Amino acid sequence: MGINRDRLQSHLEELANIGKIGETGVCRLAHSKEDREAVEVVKGWMEAAGLEARIDGFGNLIGRIEGSEKDKPILMLGSHIDSQPYGGRFDGTAGALGAIEVVHTMKDNGIIPKRTIEVICFSDEEGSRFNKGVFGVRALAGLLEEGELERKDKNGMTRKEALKEFGVEPDLTESPVYKNGDIEAFLELHIEQGPVLESKNKPVGIVSGISGPIWLTVTLEGFAGHAGSVPMPLRQDAMVGASEIITKFDHLIKEEGQETTVGTVGSVQVFPNSRNIIPEKVEFTMDLRDIDLEHRTTLEKKLYTIIEEAASIYKLTYTITEDTRSEPRYCADWIKAIMSEEDKKLGYESPVLMSGPFHDALFMSYISDYGMIFVRCEKGISHNPLEFAEMDDIEKGVQLLYQTAVRIAIDEEG
Repeated sequence: MGINRDRLQSHLEELANIGKIGETGVCRLAHSKEDREAVEVVKGWMEAAGLEARIDGFGNLIGRIEGSEKDKPILMLGSHIDSQPYGGRFDGTAGALGAIEVVHTMKDNGIIPKRTIEVICFSDEEGSRFNKGVFGVRALAGLLEEGELERKDKNGMTRKEALKEFGVEPDLTESPVYKNGDIEAFLELHIEQGPVLESKNKPVGIVSGISGPIWLTVTLEGFAGHAGSVPMPLRQDAMVGASEIITKFDHLIKEEGQETTVGTVGSVQVFPNSRNIIPEKVEFTMDLRDIDLEHRTTLEKKLYTIIEEAASIYKLTYTITEDTRSEPRYCADWIKAIMSEEDKKLGYESPVLMSGPFHDALFMSYISDYGMIFVRCEKGISHNPLEFAEMDDIEKGVQLLYQTAVRIAIDEEG
């Protein structure tokens, strides 16, 4: 018996109403009241699937069903249910709710797993609120950094305060929760967030690996002055310096990047942000990704030169803060082999493709083998209310996830 499409669709639609903006958008920021409401609703669905569910001190929602052979390393499935401030209905949720549906379908089919299975809705994957994401998964894997709980959102609230408001007492000494050998495999389904599957007219893809991101925050400081009285040659205009860096960064990626290289400036803050004052301080984010680590390193060095030269030309001081750095991580061959075998049985003929965006799976890869399944999304649009995936495609992806999970849960790897 296949997964219950109607049940999964109902869950997706109900969850999309929590934090709904406009007709199709979602704003469900990490540790917010909307996030907590969503966690409570999804916790109920976990329990209906036969999982014993709890919320840990990092805000992760974890469901567990014991296997018949408790000494075996566990199988873990999941994704996230927090969103961007201007997000869509499927990013994270398709995988998180799909994972619950996998376990519910096992229950419906009377399958008793040998391995214990855990389903996790990871806390703050998106990173939009505190400018550093994948918080919950990094906590589980022991990859948190100093000052994590002191990071502030745009309203000045620290993550520690937000977690307490969310309803948990964070304790970083509890990290890591898992170590190497505890988990046999981690499986994550996600919408592609890109156009490859649509271009190939395929509903589902098997992921080969995830490119490594670098997130930087650059701060330039000059000197404020009256926009009407300070001559152009005497200005220390932080905005002009930032504009030059951003433009040259864009040219660098387009001219020297590979097909797998992307670079983005997504957030800019200006002080004092007044029409008739020369900008004194500009802070902006830079996002550089590539699955080729050596090439990414080469471009990163050139980026630092661009920043240094622009600061010198415009007589600015600068600081560069590294918010995130991760190397590319590749899916386990044995998991891809199972996925390919099950994919063949289903008749999908799914292509193999890489992931440009990072996911919770990237950080799970440091403590476990992992595999990922992508589902086609319309025009590759994501982090946008226009994000859309056909239910037919989601159903196919979750069915592949189910058949892969069953193989691993009953310890049938070959």
